[in-house]
Amino acid sequence: MVFFYSILDFVTYILASEKTANLYKGHTSNLIGRFKSHNGLSKKGWTVRYRPWRVVYVRFFATKSEANGS
Repeated sequence: MVFFYSILDFVTYILASEKTANLYKGHTSNLIGRFKSHNGLSKKGWTVRYRPWRVVYVRFFATKSEANGS
């Protein structure tokens, strides 16, 4: 069995609304899951109003605090 480990597990990301000029900045350890949430799974919240979103920026970090502070 092979295990993959990345030292860059946390991500800061910026989304752009495809309908408006709105941008959204967030951080996560699961970019794909968060993107799905922003674009379809969530039923409430600020990002729901401006769907669909596209990812325009991604930066990887080793720690959550680094990702949060960028």
